[in-house]
Amino acid sequence: PVMPAAREALEAAGITGEQIGAVVVATVSNPMRTPGVAPMLAAELGSQAPAFDLSAACAGYCHGIALANDMVGAGTADHVLVVGVEYLSQFTDLSDRGTAFLFADAAGAAVVSLAEASGISPTVWGSDGSQWELIRTREDGMLTMTGNSVFRWAVWEMAKVARQMLEEAGITADDLAAFIPHQANMRIIDEFAKQLGLPEHVVVARDIANMGNTSAASIPLATHRLLEEHPECSGGLALQIGFGAGLVYGAQVLSLIHI
Repeated sequence: PVMPAAREALEAAGITGEQIGAVVVATVSNPMRTPGVAPMLAAELGSQAPAFDLSAACAGYCHGIALANDMVGAGTADHVLVVGVEYLSQFTDLSDRGTAFLFADAAGAAVVSLAEASGISPTVWGSDGSQWELIRTREDGMLTMTGNSVFRWAVWEMAKVARQMLEEAGITADDLAAFIPHQANMRIIDEFAKQLGLPEHVVVARDIANMGNTSAASIPLATHRLLEEHPECSGGLALQIGFGAGLVYGAQVLSLIHI
């Protein structure tokens, strides 16, 4: 699904493949060790721009947005295509009741472009590699996850990161139109929103019910669905936060645009 997602993002941004200044693909599931997905995608789009993959699991899309925002701000590129894509079914153990029902394959994309006023905040991000065993691949290559520990980390620690992001953006939860967390599972999303004490007017993305946990693709997919179902959020602010294997995380506040 990576090509349709990329083409839709370019069309929405009103640019062609030749205008892309860089291609960043977030994925942990490229079936080939090399080459990366990004150079092949760039070629298919008619671009010879710098193109590379990054591996940050479920935080990958937010990491890609951070890099794209910095590139545009530094003048490295006018338009950066950011894609989150996963092929998780290839190493999902269908006999593992803790993971098999969650993970899915998908792609989502966005274009970050130079503008007079930035619609993306600086990023709050980080990692805790001491807990790498909580979400990992086993010796046989299949995914495994320590569910209860991941739940506690995702809810309690990521709520702190979300609050820090709001503070650094100079806003409060009342200023948000939407909250778009990584679509890990419904329990995490619901408890996360509860911990943040979000006002009733804030729309919470719950695309997990439709698409499953698509790792790096989950936030762009959830954003797309949220704006389709709630176009009134367009023009408002959203808090997006990705978190997952590593353990890694990243968050931004950004202006929503419904196209």
